[in-house]
Amino acid sequence: MRVLIVEDEKRLARSLAQGLTAEGFAVDVVHTGTDGLHRATEGAYDLIILDIMLPGMNGYRVCGALRAAGDETPILMLTAKDGEYDEAEGLDTGADDYLTKPFSYVVLVARVRALLRRRGGRGASPELRVGDLTVDRAARRVTRAGLEVALTAKEFAVLEHLAGRAGEVVSKAEILEHGWDFAYDGDPNIVEVYISALRRKLGPGLIVTVRGAGYRLVAAHG
Repeated sequence: MRVLIVEDEKRLARSLAQGLTAEGFAVDVVHTGTDGLHRATEGAYDLIILDIMLPGMNGYRVCGALRAAGDETPILMLTAKDGEYDEAEGLDTGADDYLTKPFSYVVLVARVRALLRRRGGRGASPELRVGDLTVDRAARRVTRAGLEVALTAKEFAVLEHLAGRAGEVVSKAEILEHGWDFAYDGDPNIVEVYISALRRKLGPGLIVTVRGAGYRLVAAHG
């Protein structure tokens, strides 16, 4: 899942990005409200972490502009201290939740997951089933034929994307866009490494290579 962090405190932004990346999210970071609005408009994100006090354009205005444009991406607002965040104004602009700094990273991750589960309830199912394979997005748990399969965060991100589009051909570029952040400029063949690892852990017949096009997740037979 893709997360956009809009935060002008660079040390905090970097720390949050590193933590969420370790959790398996693809994370982009910008430091001004104007850049945040531009990136949120240009990219497809599952969640936005948005500071209120930002240079160029504050978080309220960014949130209001996104909602006015019909963007329903969950927004978690960050506020520097009690009293800075006006709950009525935040609700009016369409924020989904807020955290007061300083906050526990564990609490932030819990809030992020809660917002993503809530969003899943409005649309995409939190649990994906393909044959005897089950991918539980909320618990980040994978089972095949009833047996749990231990995956790394990045392996889970790749499998989740394939399972969400089961039966379709998904290109390497699409998998990279989903599982790696905006700034990734490494070898796109890294996708093959994770596909190989998934095949080894999940067993044969699930992930089919479509030459020159990408990969397809199918319900394995037998």
